[in-house]
Amino acid sequence: MLNKIIIKGLRLYGYHGVMSQERIVGSYFTIDIEVEADLTQAIRHDQLEGTISYADIYATIKREMSIPSALVEHVAGRIAKAIIADFPKALSVHLSLLKENPPMGADCQGAGVEIFVSARD
Repeated sequence: MLNKIIIKGLRLYGYHGVMSQERIVGSYFTIDIEVEADLTQAIRHDQLEGTISYADIYATIKREMSIPSALVEHVAGRIAKAIIADFPKALSVHLSLLKENPPMGADCQGAGVEIFVSARD
C-alpha cells in the first residue's frame, strides 16, 4: 500500500538567487512536499519505525536550504534527491518551492518550481 507523508507551508529563510543581492540578503521560501512511501507497518502497528518521521524530513530540507544556490530548480532537486537518499522508505518526492516576493518587478506571493523525483530515476 502506497501512501504519502505531507508537509505544507514550510517557511524557511535562504540565500538563493541569480542576483548577488539575493544571495547576500536572502529571502523567505515556502515549501510543500509529499513523500510517497509504503506506510503499511505504521498503519498496522503504530510504530515510528514503520514510517518516515516528518521531523527528519524537515531536518533534511533545512540542511539543503542552508546551501546557497543560484536557481530554485537546483535547490528543489537537491532536496528531493537528499530525501530519497536519506530515507530508504521514500519511493518518490513531489515538491513545490516558492520564493516569496521575488525580485521581478511584479506583485505576487511567490514564484518557483514544482518537481517530481522518483527513487527509480
